[in-house]
Amino acid sequence: MSDITNIYPGIDIDEIRAAAKDISDGAVTAGYQGNRQQVVAMLNAALATELVCVLRYKRHYYTASGLQNGPIRAEFLLHAQEEQAHADLLAARIVQLNGKPDFNPNTLTARSHAEYDDSDNILSMIKANLISERVAIESYRQMIKDIGDTDPTTRLLLAGIMAKEEEHADDMRDLLAA
Repeated sequence: MSDITNIYPGIDIDEIRAAAKDISDGAVTAGYQGNRQQVVAMLNAALATELVCVLRYKRHYYTASGLQNGPIRAEFLLHAQEEQAHADLLAARIVQLNGKPDFNPNTLTARSHAEYDDSDNILSMIKANLISERVAIESYRQMIKDIGDTDPTTRLLLAGIMAKEEEHADDMRDLLAA
């Protein structure tokens, strides 16, 4: 048998084979370089933020009134659904890292980077959503920076969510301009 390291320079075959030995850690191999407890804590804060955003957008969807606000309500509902998808992705990643997603409603708003809003007028709702999207964007930017190259899977997940949050912010800004 030929020496595979000569064929694929830079690949550590011993590390690859070691990854097959300890299956109790699931997706987390010995080569994982991130601080799992810190990453899980960041992801749980992001999860709380996304859940608060779902609740805020849902409230705005159900309480916005007026015939002219139909398209805005539809945008609120779409954003609520997309924020829920983000929460699901974050919870799944937490589990992959052998953590426990924290859905505790008693501490949700305290752990969230964004705030809940119970505005009664459409302009205030849009502004609150834009502010929360900007908060989420900055939170994700900081998490991505902190993770760096130690956890590429989480970094890519957060970058994808952040891109969608940027779209949401643009949507809210456009609604303010209308």
